[in-house]
Amino acid sequence: MHTSWQREYDAYLFDLDGTLLDTAPDLDAALNFCLSTHGFASVSMELTRHWVGHGVRALVQESILHNKMVPPVENQLDVMVETFLGYYRSHLTETTIPYPHVLETLTRLKDRGARLAVVTNKLAELTEPILEQMDMAHFFHTVVSGDATARSKPAPDPVLFCLERLSATPEQALFVGDSATDVAAALAAGTMVVCMRNGYNHGVDVSSLGAHGIIDTFAEIL
Repeated sequence: MHTSWQREYDAYLFDLDGTLLDTAPDLDAALNFCLSTHGFASVSMELTRHWVGHGVRALVQESILHNKMVPPVENQLDVMVETFLGYYRSHLTETTIPYPHVLETLTRLKDRGARLAVVTNKLAELTEPILEQMDMAHFFHTVVSGDATARSKPAPDPVLFCLERLSATPEQALFVGDSATDVAAALAAGTMVVCMRNGYNHGVDVSSLGAHGIIDTFAEIL
């Protein structure tokens, strides 16, 4: 039986990391390069997946806290973020892959005439090259990255800004994400929202987040 969110929408907004793409292996490589460069112990892929979703600065800070159990001083964090970005910019998509059924689903939605967009907390300087390198940029009418609005997700600002760019109302849109950050932003903006069950959800059971639906595979949004 179809639930209330399962219908055709004029606009579809997608989170990037953990929703469209499994970027954690490349992020993990960059994070561990950064940590080793600055004398910290490496972290597991499982931890990296757990921390992804709030931007690079938060990812690096979480890894330092995990190592030292004390907050890093501000200038140390700034230097480490630059080390991370320096490595990551050169290794954006070495092991990154789309999740199953993502490419076919985007193709069918676009063929249907829907307007598609990415709304991510990742910096534009990283998001746009990744989409180009993955040959996915052509799917999207617009991309709203983490530095596009004054407040990033979980604030509704990026979602509302994206809807403006798409000339769509909240009622015409479905947000597809994978975490509390996505659900909070979408609900605050007034859109329907579904969550990928096995994305980057910070160890939280996504069924507890208040999304309108939980999906196991991308094809379920068709």
